[in-house]
Amino acid sequence: MLGWLNSAEAQTWVDGGWGVDALLQEQNREHSDLDLVVNREHLADVMSILCLQGFTVIRDWLPNAIAFRDSTGAEVDLHPVDITLDGGGDQIQLDGKSRWHYSPPVHGVIAGSPVLCCPLQDQLSCHQGYEPRDHDRADVARLAARFGVPLPEPYDRASVPLSSPLD
Repeated sequence: MLGWLNSAEAQTWVDGGWGVDALLQEQNREHSDLDLVVNREHLADVMSILCLQGFTVIRDWLPNAIAFRDSTGAEVDLHPVDITLDGGGDQIQLDGKSRWHYSPPVHGVIAGSPVLCCPLQDQLSCHQGYEPRDHDRADVARLAARFGVPLPEPYDRASVPLSSPLD
């Protein structure tokens, strides 16, 4: 799928569970969707590519996010951003006013192919502010171990399983 987007030269980078695996450079679990940060200027092009590939909209929270699913059940969540001077991007939040800042993407690997993905600090920050699920705990534990950083709260308070269900 990322090949379709790369051929269209759409500026995207991987977030979420696949973003964790890209940073770790190996797939550690099954994923229910692919989260992509996308330059808002390329959003219409990316949406068109997905529709041409048989995806339909399942959730439209624009300007914050829009999600698609195809007939096989594959899902893609797009997180539009306005590119910032640092090379990252600002995403409008659901309240329509506040913004989340994505840092500039870093290089990762998915299935042996290089991809751009969210950096470690963004991944750790995105795993804050909610009650973690088992797969969140496993993802954060893997990141902390690989990059030698302490577990952030609330991940430092509970046992961390190394296997997890779909996200």
